[in-house]
Formats: sequence, structure tokens, C-alpha cells
Amino acid sequence: MIQLLTPTHWKDYELIDCGDFEKLERFGNIVLIRPEPQAVWSKNLPPSEWQRLHHIKFKGRSATAGDWIKKDQKTPDRWHIEYKNKDAAIKFRLGLTSFKHLGIFPEQAVNWDYITQNIKKFKTPQPKVLNLFAYTGGASLIAQAAGADTTHVDSIKQVVTWANENQEISGLSNIRWVVEDALKFVKRELKRGKKYNGIILDPPAYGNGPNGEKWKLEDNINEMMADVIQLLDPDEHFLILNTYSLGFSSVIIENLIKSAFPKVQNLEIGELYLQATAGSKLPLGVFGKFFKTRS
Repeated sequence: MIQLLTPTHWKDYELIDCGDFEKLERFGNIVLIRPEPQAVWSKNLPPSEWQRLHHIKFKGRSATAGDWIKKDQKTPDRWHIEYKNKDAAIKFRLGLTSFKHLGIFPEQAVNWDYITQNIKKFKTPQPKVLNLFAYTGGASLIAQAAGADTTHVDSIKQVVTWANENQEISGLSNIRWVVEDALKFVKRELKRGKKYNGIILDPPAYGNGPNGEKWKLEDNINEMMADVIQLLDPDEHFLILNTYSLGFSSVIIENLIKSAFPKVQNLEIGELYLQATAGSKLPLGVFGKFFKTRS
């Protein structure tokens, strides 16, 4: 059964409306308009309401860059928000980047809840968690806050520095930061005989490692899955594979996981979305996840 899941614990984030290739979002007290290629339908709210509500709008200059247009220049470029579920609380420093990103993907809160639920279920005293393609560290932070020994791997030094800032403002410490190509890191951990109780993968469609390594999702994900499965603790584990690629379906994710791990238990697959207050559902990637606990 394919699941459709949306976050349920956000207080500091709200998707207000989406449509006509844009989304209207609230992060804390600041409301933004950003491009959204998936929103091919019409907006629910009138243009006058979008204009009234927003503080900042992103205007693209090219396919990969653009500018933020503020209605009031006093609106900050950086601010903090919090995410909290029943098991953990974390904070994020948000910032206006030239790539339209802010340093967070709010739909990932669904996966953060899965991480904390499993860590709390484990009998292992301090489960080891590996977060690959880890960006600004939402999954790393929530794992650490829930009591895990966490390793965070990303190929871009600037986002690892950003993730470390998020650790500090969250009142956390001792996350292991690694700036490296994810596939290279996994192969090295295999040689070392390392095992992890939790592994999170959120690979991009395309990417580059710090030494020019090339990542292309459809070319590399099968090899990556075959390797990470071998890093899982055989007795107690969880794994989350999340992708945001227009060509990928949750059935592809299911096949990838079953091919790499025929004995998988408690497998769930599906699609993440954000529910707009104005009515529409915004699809934002597909996932596969599974767990095993000691009986």
C-alpha cells in the first residue's frame, strides 16, 4: 500500500497556498513567496491576498539563481524556527540564499518523527545513526536530540558549517561532521567493519563530491543501497530513503530496497506532501523506510 504522509507537529511552518508554479509559506513570523515547479494547478487565494500576506518574494534571474525582494527592508535575512515532536526539539537558522532555499525542507518532519520513534523503541543504549547527503542537518539534529550517536555526511563544507550552527542553537553537541562524497564514505565504513542502527539517505538528483566526484541518482543509487544495507546492524535498525526527483516513484524505491535487502521487515513506501491551509496538497518527494527491533 502506497502511503501519503504530511507533517503533523509543525507550529513554526505553514504552507498557506500554492499554485501557478509558486508557493506561499510561513516560516516563524515571516511569509515568503517562492517558485514551485510541482504546483501546476491554480492558486486558491486571490493575488491580492498573496500580495497582502507576504514579506519577501524570490525572483529568479536564471534556472539556478535569483534575488529576494523585500516589502520592508527591516525584514531580517536570517532568523530561527523550532521543530518539536513528543520525543525531541530542534532549532534551525534560516537564511535567504541565492538558490531560493532557506536551509530546511519542512516535509522532512515526517521522517524526523520516524527517526525519533525508532530510536526510542530501540533496546541499544546509544544507537548509532548515519545521515548521508545530510544538508543542514534536520535528521542529524533530531537523531542526536533523541539520544543517538550521530554521524553527518555531506559533500559541501558550507552546509556542514550551517548544520553545526543548527546544532549550537538547538543546545546539542557531539555530532560527528564529515565533509566527503557519501558513496566514498560508505565504502570506507564498510572496510572498517562499522555498523549503524539507523541510516538516512536523502540523495539529490545530481550532485558533486568535494573532489569532483559525480553523483547521478539513477546511475548511483543501486550501488549505494547495496552498500548501506551492509552497514545496518542486523538485530536492530531503521533506514529511510527519501528522493525528490520528478522521474522517481515510490515503486522504484520499493524495488531498490527489496533488491538490496530481500529480507526487509516492516517496509513502508509512499509520497510526502505538504497540506496547504487554502486546500491544495503539494507533493514533495517519495520515500521508503523500514525498521527492525529486538524482540
